[in-house]
Amino acid sequence: MTSLWRADGAVVAGSPFQPGQHRDVLVVGAGITGLSTALMLVRQGLDVTVVEAGEVGNLATGGNTGKLSLLQGKVLSTLRRHHSAALVRAYVDANRDGARWLTDFADEAGVAYSRRTAFTYAQSDAGIRDVDAEFAAAREAGLAVRREVPDEAGRFPIIDAVALDDQVAIDPQEVTLALARAFLAAGGTLHTGTRVLHVSVLPRTVIETTAGFASARQVVLATAAPITYRGFYFVKTRGLRSYCVAFDVPGEVPDGLYLSVDGPTRSLRSVRSADGPAELARLVVGGNGHPVGRAESESALVEDLIDWTRRNFPGAEPQLSWSAQDYESHDLIPFVGAMPRSLGKIRFATGFGKWGLSNGPAAALRLTAEITKVPSSDRPEWMSTISHRLTVPADLGRGGVENIHVGWEATAGWVGAQFTPVPVVQPEEGQGVVATRGGHPVGISTVGGTTRAVSLVCTHLGGVPTWNDAECTWDCPLHASRFAPDGTRIEGPALRDLARLPRSGPPTDR
Repeated sequence: MTSLWRADGAVVAGSPFQPGQHRDVLVVGAGITGLSTALMLVRQGLDVTVVEAGEVGNLATGGNTGKLSLLQGKVLSTLRRHHSAALVRAYVDANRDGARWLTDFADEAGVAYSRRTAFTYAQSDAGIRDVDAEFAAAREAGLAVRREVPDEAGRFPIIDAVALDDQVAIDPQEVTLALARAFLAAGGTLHTGTRVLHVSVLPRTVIETTAGFASARQVVLATAAPITYRGFYFVKTRGLRSYCVAFDVPGEVPDGLYLSVDGPTRSLRSVRSADGPAELARLVVGGNGHPVGRAESESALVEDLIDWTRRNFPGAEPQLSWSAQDYESHDLIPFVGAMPRSLGKIRFATGFGKWGLSNGPAAALRLTAEITKVPSSDRPEWMSTISHRLTVPADLGRGGVENIHVGWEATAGWVGAQFTPVPVVQPEEGQGVVATRGGHPVGISTVGGTTRAVSLVCTHLGGVPTWNDAECTWDCPLHASRFAPDGTRIEGPALRDLARLPRSGPPTDR
């Protein structure tokens, strides 16, 4: 699965990793958060290196919908239900500053974007109450929202909506590549294809990578899920996966940025482009999100988006489909700042809840202020408000429910594997089977004509990954680590690959 934004295969070349280097700041992750932070810091005169396991914009950044909006479904009303108006306003202010920074950079770099009206809408009577609540919360937070049912209501189900003008549609990969180029032009160093395996702070701050070691005064983990056990943020967030399909559609397509409050979730935006026949327009439809590793069939969720779009937009033809993953904190506010038990030498950002295009640069602004020691009195008020937020019973309740699900998945995965002992029938192309050998879960899959077997015990906390039939990956339902068919780690809090399975006997470490 390849996203619309990454279909041209454009990359920014990094330089070979040089073991033993020492920097002011080492940033791990070359997505929107890591590169925004790195660019801000290098422009402050710091010596900065970015280390990325894949390519620039490889995961969540290059796979989102490209919506840069302060109206984010029912995020504000959900926050307001259990938190103060001041915290909701701080969240909005943070996103506003993040969005403004990114569009200012886009203007500087010549990256095109368009201003649109964003709509949070109800598809059925069941969603009207959520629209009411979001309207009230947004108005209280200072947003100039209005109630408006858009003209497109006749084309797909919309019975009520909140509207906010002057929001942004952008190509997320294009702006991220521009960030990487600007960072290099400002004197930064970029290493792609280099996975970070470990971070330590004593006796000095060091990262261990697949290519060797490097040290720094500060390390920033911009990896979606922090790659360290410090702070146990994998327990304080949940990994969510959602899907997008890009369609060619005859005639006019909706011009706004749409997100439903009731399920199944539907997200829509058009893509303005001079490419292709004049009578065709491009429409991106997303939705059907779920906790990672907990869907019966991911490919069925993609097909559901295709069926829905064809019903509502006759003649729509799917061109590309893709999926992306992000992490949501239990109180919906991102975690940003110094990692606990790191002596202030490791900083991180996580929990953007799929709104990384504004939350990512906002996190970068805060991380930069902390690293460069900007006095608290000179920082925006939202930084202090968010950093001093309190955990309320509702947040603990959501976290408790999620951890019950984690416990259930941990047990069910091990028990379920016991019902299918190896050897098993070779899986068909694109399929994977969970089995057991000597009481040990085994994953057997066939992809690209090659059948592989791996130890199906997640290297993070021992969960049993499930087969993702849309992307042909093994996805752990505990804390959202993902692995390729051969066991190679793709993303998530796990740092090591799954062990390859020999023809007989127990698994062996790679």
